[in-house]
Amino acid sequence: MFSFDPYAELAELRPVAPLALTSPDFTAGGRLPGFAWSSDRAGEDRHPTLEWSDPPAGTLSFAISCFDPDAPTGSGFWHWAAYDIAPDVRRLDSSDGTTADLPDGAIVLPNEARKERFIGAAPPAGTGIHRYFFVVDALDVDHLDLEPGSTPGVLGFNRHFHTLARGVLIGTGDPAER
Repeated sequence: MFSFDPYAELAELRPVAPLALTSPDFTAGGRLPGFAWSSDRAGEDRHPTLEWSDPPAGTLSFAISCFDPDAPTGSGFWHWAAYDIAPDVRRLDSSDGTTADLPDGAIVLPNEARKERFIGAAPPAGTGIHRYFFVVDALDVDHLDLEPGSTPGVLGFNRHFHTLARGVLIGTGDPAER
């Protein structure tokens, strides 16, 4: 397993307040639930339920993503990214993460498979245990002006400059498990 933590690196560039992020479906550092695996690996392609604490004053929206930095790509693998989530939201129930399953106004970007939804874990054999970083950022803008079809990386760049607080919850997936 790799030790690189992209969000620790971002915090070095621009520290932000912590936001508690939890899930009733798995513990921090623990295995992802079976439904959060890819349908190709006997899962259901559903993100876990995510809950976060009250953000700081000035929060006007949230952005959320799931990223696997351990994918054997040289650049990681984005499983899901959404933004323009209303500032009064504190929980997203498990779903496929499409716009239809998120609060009104939320925008979902294409993941690495070019699907506007969550795609589950599917670490290839021989690549060790993968980490799945679920991240919620409290933003100081109510809308990020991104081109339709932008990548999660473009979202990450833009949200970086507007983040007031960040919550990170890491789940793991072992290719030998599925």
